[in-house]
Amino acid sequence: MRKKYNIFDYIIIFVLVLVSVIMVYPFWHEMMYSFSDPVEAATGGMFLFPRGFNLKSYWSVLRNKSVWTGFRVSVITTFTGTLIGVLLSSMLAYSMSKKEMPGRNILVGMIFFTMLFGGGMIPNYLLIKELKLIDSYGALILPGLCSAWNIFILKNSFTGIPASLEESARIDGANDLTIFFRIVLPLSKAVLATIALFTAVGYWNDYFSTILYIISKDRWSLQAVLREILSNAQSAMSSSGISVRAEEAISSETVKAATVMVATVPILVVYPFIQKYFIKGVMIGSVKG
Repeated sequence: MRKKYNIFDYIIIFVLVLVSVIMVYPFWHEMMYSFSDPVEAATGGMFLFPRGFNLKSYWSVLRNKSVWTGFRVSVITTFTGTLIGVLLSSMLAYSMSKKEMPGRNILVGMIFFTMLFGGGMIPNYLLIKELKLIDSYGALILPGLCSAWNIFILKNSFTGIPASLEESARIDGANDLTIFFRIVLPLSKAVLATIALFTAVGYWNDYFSTILYIISKDRWSLQAVLREILSNAQSAMSSSGISVRAEEAISSETVKAATVMVATVPILVVYPFIQKYFIKGVMIGSVKG
């Protein structure tokens, strides 16, 4: 039977559509602006479609060696950090999900404490310095490996796995590592994909770690390069030997928009591949405890 909508349903639909437009339009505006002719784009207003289709801003951005260097650094840190971070978080969460583990409550309390209080920027910098990680990939990867929030989501998910599965595996001679890698992780694909997405987005969008810990520009992340271009597009591009002039159908504003798209699209491409796991993973990790 066809559902009958009342006034409240229409209000909810209107609010959801309005919120969706508010969230999507800024991204759409930058995309259309980046494809527009700089002279026509300078007139301002809403950008639903490109004004005078032009790809020279993208050509200028992609000719910038700093962009490609930053892209390489971001890919390395994102892939490595996500892989190691999800593995370490899941191993820690699995041990916390076992009530018989000695010192479990103390460990849970310590991890929960980090959600409420942090050392601060200066102590973190001093720690990285004492570990001799300044100006290295380790400074970009290690600080964000494990998140207390992600650990508790994984813990709640692992708690919901029937104990009988593990007991049957132990009877067949499986040890803890075999159970973890061959039973627990395959049954937790949804929540693992969700945590991987959270972690990857965090690494990809991180630029502050580069500002704090990285000295050499050849180790700058893509977001740090983006920040430099957004701060002064003409100076950043000129330092790479690229002229930014209106008569070349390029302007600093269209270059900024193109740079934003180049830095944003790669992480967006990842989402469709794990979309089917995303909602299920969040629900599993949040409702079971």
